[in-house]
Amino acid sequence: MPASERRGGAQPAATAQRLEIRLSGSGGQGIILAATVLADAFVASGKEVVQTQSYGPEARGGASKAEIIVSDSEIDYPEVIFPDLTLCLSQPAFDKYAYETKPGGLVVYDEQLVIASPVEGVRLVGVPCARLAEERLGKVVVANVVALGALLRLAKLSGPEPVREALRRRLPARLLELNLKAVAVGMEATRRVKAEAAARR
Repeated sequence: MPASERRGGAQPAATAQRLEIRLSGSGGQGIILAATVLADAFVASGKEVVQTQSYGPEARGGASKAEIIVSDSEIDYPEVIFPDLTLCLSQPAFDKYAYETKPGGLVVYDEQLVIASPVEGVRLVGVPCARLAEERLGKVVVANVVALGALLRLAKLSGPEPVREALRRRLPARLLELNLKAVAVGMEATRRVKAEAAARR
């Protein structure tokens, strides 16, 4: 279905300065933390930012999403229209949200947890976030931050330092080192993804 038909009613047009991001998954996957860290990083970089979130009917296991709007100027419409970037860490999240991504946009998904189907006009990239978190770091719980590291590179959002600083502000010291490593693992994973894409050309 074309993006223009996926929502009812007239919506304001997106501008070149406005970036819309939707992170989605299941309750307990740390979607909200990833979004607040990313929003914090954008704020520290001098951007105008709106960040919202919603939970499913269950604290763990239910659907959840968090949305971020980033702009160089004042944000006059604080709701996501069509995301430029969508992260999906579960199959239900992909099935519900991937198809709302703006044509020309990017969907990043956990290739171990999601069977992706084509989305017209949208680039799809799979990254094994949960597997990397478990194998490289011994903690699947940081798959959300591995995904965040991958997004930084794949979507060219920023360098890693603003996100690292946001993690330092938001996490207790006992969790910080693990999460800083998770950012690095996610960024490193994109090198394999890009190499495989280049080999298919």
